[in-house]
Amino acid sequence: MEAAGRCSLTGKESSARRRLESIARHLLPPEILVRDLYANPLSAEELSSWDAAPVIIGGMVLDIHAKPSAHPIPGTTTPGKVQYVSGGVARNVAECMSKLGNKPFMISVVGHDVAGDLLLKYWKSAGLPTKGILKLEGITTPVVSNIFDSSGELAMAVASVEAVETFLTPGWIQRFWHNICSAPLLMVDANLNSRSLEVACQIAAGSGIPVWFEPVSVTKSRRIASVVNYITCASPNENELVAMANALSPGIEFSYIQHQASKGKGHSADSLFEMLKPAMCLLLQKGVKLLVVTLGSDGLFLCCREGLSFMKDDLRSRRVGSFGRQLYDLVNESCSSMKHVNFIKSGERSSKFFAFHYPALPASVVSLTGAGDCLVGGILASICNGLDVMQSVAVGTAVAKAAVETQTNVPAKFSPRMVADAAKQILSAAKVFQLE
Repeated sequence: MEAAGRCSLTGKESSARRRLESIARHLLPPEILVRDLYANPLSAEELSSWDAAPVIIGGMVLDIHAKPSAHPIPGTTTPGKVQYVSGGVARNVAECMSKLGNKPFMISVVGHDVAGDLLLKYWKSAGLPTKGILKLEGITTPVVSNIFDSSGELAMAVASVEAVETFLTPGWIQRFWHNICSAPLLMVDANLNSRSLEVACQIAAGSGIPVWFEPVSVTKSRRIASVVNYITCASPNENELVAMANALSPGIEFSYIQHQASKGKGHSADSLFEMLKPAMCLLLQKGVKLLVVTLGSDGLFLCCREGLSFMKDDLRSRRVGSFGRQLYDLVNESCSSMKHVNFIKSGERSSKFFAFHYPALPASVVSLTGAGDCLVGGILASICNGLDVMQSVAVGTAVAKAAVETQTNVPAKFSPRMVADAAKQILSAAKVFQLE
């Protein structure tokens, strides 16, 4: 009877809490979170009852890929191929993670239209949860039309993603604060409006959850200014990095690298480092612990403060599939990062900020649109699978190579052996720089 009484009481408390949360979402001002109604937002018992799945918040987009088969002539149509591809930065990252052994929880919005139906159909077919994806009448699902040149490089694109900024609201995000508070990490993309970014980051900060900021574009990367105090990691390309630094330092102008000039001159890793060093240092000084600065065919810089660990060991994802376990074992066997970690820990260095240059491996390029997203997806999946940051970035770089060699934004499947072998090659060639 006593046990039955406790169960009955627990059920009543749970029912009362659900009602309270429902009322609060409608009545409370947006700056007050539902979790603020409780002295302890998430107890140890509640944490153990929720799967610690990484949470991804951002856009789900239908991409239209148009690639001419001949040099286009202005003012007329050009023969070629047009394809519909599931896209969106956050969606691509989440799909990539799912194919590397994780089951992320996605928070997004689509419309009741053909594009929304296609995106949700694909999402469900991949066995991924749709609870966090809001489907609304009267809105247009985000669509991006990408036009490529005959070599596979993006020539131009037109993005219609207003639905994410307008309808992926703080209120919808707050509904899933349990998921965020129990996650090993949260990734937000800069398609979110400033208030939604702030609310998502505040929920994560309340439970000490690391936040990864994906800038999306040069223009939207500047939205980091309102949330930089919550950001643990960020993954800009070189131009997004400069835009972020400028947004965070009014009165100081950081210079952009001319992309075409950089390619033509063939800048070395050393010269790229010197050009980007001021902006990288600023982001680290502002509190960002980890920066992954992508350089296209020149690889990337992994920039960090003294410690490379930002994960809470007890919150590593418990939803790791067989692929993730297999990849973890292969990378740990063949891909050691101890040489670099020991350097950071040694007394031989004079700086507390570091950058590691990871080279890009040669690839047979088909399309470049999903490479950056798969890089981030590979890093996050590897971290959640238990690999260290150095190994995870090497895996992400290997996954990005596989992405550029396929037509879709995310490859249909990955080979754990090929990813591990490429990661080993990449990490063994990594070069360390001191930022200060």
